[in-house]
This record gives sequence, C-alpha cells and structure tokens, in this order.
Amino acid sequence: MSYKAELVGVLGCPVAENPTGVMQEAGFAAVGLNWRYLTIEVPPEGLEWAMRGVRVFGMRGINLTIPHKVAVIQHLDDVALEARMIGAVNTVRREGSRLIGENTDGKGFLRGVRADAGVDPAGKRVVVLGAGGAARAVATELALAGAAELTIVNRGVERGEAMVSDLIRGTGARASFAPWLGTWRVAQETDLLVNATSIGLYPAVDAMPDVDLSAARESLLVCDAVFNPPETGLVRMAKARGLRTLDGLSMLVYQGVIGFEMWTGVKAPEAVMKQALRDAFKL
Repeated sequence: MSYKAELVGVLGCPVAENPTGVMQEAGFAAVGLNWRYLTIEVPPEGLEWAMRGVRVFGMRGINLTIPHKVAVIQHLDDVALEARMIGAVNTVRREGSRLIGENTDGKGFLRGVRADAGVDPAGKRVVVLGAGGAARAVATELALAGAAELTIVNRGVERGEAMVSDLIRGTGARASFAPWLGTWRVAQETDLLVNATSIGLYPAVDAMPDVDLSAARESLLVCDAVFNPPETGLVRMAKARGLRTLDGLSMLVYQGVIGFEMWTGVKAPEAVMKQALRDAFKL
C-alpha cells in the first residue's frame, strides 16, 4: 500500500480562523480517500514562493483566501473563463503539471441562496457591500443568474467603480456604484443585501457593517459571506428585525463541495461536509 497522502489546502493571511480543512477532511474520510487539507498562513510577500511550493510538493489543488485571490493569478498557468471574468481565483486545480485557476465562491453563494434560502435571484434588486474578490464572485454570479439591478457599495471609489465596469463589460448587467459614506441605508426596494466584506470575521466578531435596515421590506434576504462566526452582528441585527438571513457557512459548504469534486473527480459527500462544519461550530 502507499503511505503517500495527496495534498490540498488553503493559503491566506490570516487563515487560522478558516474551518475549511474540517469540512474537506471529513469528506475525504467519508469516501475513503487518503488526502490531507493543509491550512497555511502566507503573507502577501510570500505568495510567489508558496505557489512554487504547491508545484514542488505536487499538491492536487489549493484554495486562496484574503489577501491572495487576485494576486495569485500571475502565478498560474491558466485561468478559467468565469474566474477571468470575475478577476479573482479562490480555487486552483492541477491538470498534469499545470495549475488552473477557478472561482467557486460565487457558485457556492448562488447555490446557497437557491437551496438554503429558497430565493431565485432572477429579477431581484441586489446591494453588494464590498469590491474585493468575494464581492466580485458573488456579483458576477448574481448578474449571470438574472438579477435585475446590482448596486456595489464600497468605501474605496476607484476599486468599486472598476468592479462595476468589469461587471457591465463581462455580463451586461445593470450595475452601478455607490460610495459607502457613513451609514448605508438599505432602500425599501432592495430584495437582497450581501455583505461580501470581511467585517465581522473572527477575531473582530463585534464589528458590523455600518448599515441601516430600518426601511427594509419584510421580504429582504440578508446574506453574510463571513463564516466565522456563522451568526455575525449583521445576521443578528437582521434576525432581530424579523428579516430572512443566510449565513456564511452556506457559501463555504457549497463552494467547498464544488472544489472537492474538481480536485478528486469524486462526488462530494455534501451532508457529511455540512455536518462537520456544524459540529465544529457546535451548532
């Protein structure tokens, strides 16, 4: 028998709060694969060397999280069309000796909206907070799913406007940029609010996006891409107002399921992976 495990993992900074390894290793064990998922902290200046390590170690794939989703592109052999459209990569798969960039974030988010929240984004008016890699992925998939209107809200004007330009050019979406000055008041006509920033991520669990939900309609769905903790300040605030919510574990699970299948070629044991995360957070 072979004692050599196949390796995958995640590169990020910070990355200690990322529970993806719990989910993926539970999945590997459930289908009898001798695979290991490594959680590796890599500062921005070390990304080039880390990606060389991925090649030298023969790793089968890698996830990227903050702050590497855009910077990693220059270290890859190719980038899938949709990830190129998004302008960010969160998953790398090996194809022979080549490393191919993919993006499963938006697909995972969209699957959660449909499967867990029971909402079809087609025809909906959406506000996305943030203009980083996760925001780009989420907004692109919502646009491709037929969202009627997308408003990108970000404190950095240049980055927000660039994201909107890319959205319009890549998807033909009806999209606009709004600078995040002070408190963002969610308009009554908004159907879907998505926090795609890292605000509220452990250890800054008391931080909250500066938004006002007082005018929100009862049917508003409030989504948070932050997965640790699953119940963020934004999610608690929305629940207190009787609004529907979708936490970041939904997106994390589904993007992980897609990545699992890309790497292994084996159908992911979705229920096992979900339960592993729930157990990790004692839910």
